[in-house]
Amino acid sequence: MKPKPAKHGLKYLDPDVLQKISSLELVAREAVEGMRVGAHRSPSKGLSSEFAYHRPYVTGDSPRHVDWRLYARTGRYYTKQYIAETDFTANILLDASSSMQYGSGELSKLEYAKHITASLAHLIVSQRDMAGMAIFDSELRQYLEPSSRLSIVRDIAVELEKVDGEPRTNIATILHEFAERIKRRGFVILISDLLDNVDDFVKGLNHLQFHGHNVIVFHTLDPYELTFPFDGTCRFKGLEVDEELVTRPKRVREAYMEELDLYLKKIRDACRRTNVDYVLVDTSRPLQEVLTAYLMKRTQSL
Repeated sequence: MKPKPAKHGLKYLDPDVLQKISSLELVAREAVEGMRVGAHRSPSKGLSSEFAYHRPYVTGDSPRHVDWRLYARTGRYYTKQYIAETDFTANILLDASSSMQYGSGELSKLEYAKHITASLAHLIVSQRDMAGMAIFDSELRQYLEPSSRLSIVRDIAVELEKVDGEPRTNIATILHEFAERIKRRGFVILISDLLDNVDDFVKGLNHLQFHGHNVIVFHTLDPYELTFPFDGTCRFKGLEVDEELVTRPKRVREAYMEELDLYLKKIRDACRRTNVDYVLVDTSRPLQEVLTAYLMKRTQSL
């Protein structure tokens, strides 16, 4: 995915990505509370939907509403019919710490994460639901209150163009803050490389889940962080700590990969225990593939 020249406020709203995910929806596994009860009552409106009944699939129906579990039992296609009860609110939390500036390719983790943020905000508002955004590092730097107006998407996109990496991150503090800030149950979407204390991060997840929020974690990592393909003699410099290490990567690669596997397993297990959706994002993959695969998987698991 290559960055495209764009007008101010549109850099992170890639028309190709938006078109490919436009037929999908963000749906919830648990009930949520909306800001405007009964504002839109229509079939299958994302998080705010209440199941009503099944009916046989007919040509032209969206595949995203097919009940795949019922198909597995009966061999016949049925679609789920819903009645929308409330709008939902989604807060997208973007990690803008210095470690997110790393990138081995054309896009850093931070740039990729900005595209995820803008694309999800557009999708949510297109569902006539409410999207907001928080930008943080060691503290909350910017917060746009959730809105269902189309203008919020542009506001988010404009703010994303102003974001630069800051020295350190404190994910746990931000999660605790939003667990207390958000009074109604909704969606909290965290986009981060999670290079922080894992135990503290897990406590933040637990706090959000205790308050009944639907939580998604987009764990955004560079392919070089996932595969450690370095060779020769390299100097590694910390992005959030003032440290340097000169070494031959082949000597440490095995130990690095073992530590990475343990680290990823600890995060996955914590998310599974707290019923948090975990998405490992390799920034070398096209964004539309990452989002489409996740949204379809979430819908089919209902």
